[in-house]
Amino acid sequence: MPVKLAILFYSTYGTNHRMAQMAEEAAHDTGAEVRLRKFAETAPASVVNGQDAWKAQVERMADIPEASPEDMEWADAYLFSAPTRFGQAPSQVRAFIDTLGPLWAQGKLADKAVSAMTSAQNPHGGQEATILGLYTTFLHWGSVIVGPGYTDPVLYKAGGNPYGYSHTQGADFDDTARGAIAHQVRRLVAMTEKLRG
Repeated sequence: MPVKLAILFYSTYGTNHRMAQMAEEAAHDTGAEVRLRKFAETAPASVVNGQDAWKAQVERMADIPEASPEDMEWADAYLFSAPTRFGQAPSQVRAFIDTLGPLWAQGKLADKAVSAMTSAQNPHGGQEATILGLYTTFLHWGSVIVGPGYTDPVLYKAGGNPYGYSHTQGADFDDTARGAIAHQVRRLVAMTEKLRG
């Protein structure tokens, strides 16, 4: 049975959308069954439509289903990807997490592998704090955190972050970025297979 992986992302201008797409490609290469899902937009339409780049990104993602609790129950593993907002995950991600109380209470988020990626406008814009903040939530769920660690040389080229890939907004998605994301996905899938026994 292939690993069932839910890749859940939020993207205002496209960076985390692209990261999620690269992760999806890498996951398919492992043989995993993948659901790519976006977090629902909670910002007022007037705000979104007032910024051309934000509005265009919403339109680019129009065909991607929104994440649901059913996706969380279905999956064996989760990969979250979201930008940094003042050192934390954006409110759109937290709003979705707040809907998961019933699944958490039933233990349906426990013992599942999970990893996270992020981005920020500059290299020290709170990426690690954002990932670690998400990991705090995942620990409450009883999920098993699978960070990339220092387990592949590509991580040193990609900034050396052992918690999860982080991208500087506006930087190119070069072979190093692709390699770091692919490594994190492969590690997540491999650890999920071990957890399932």
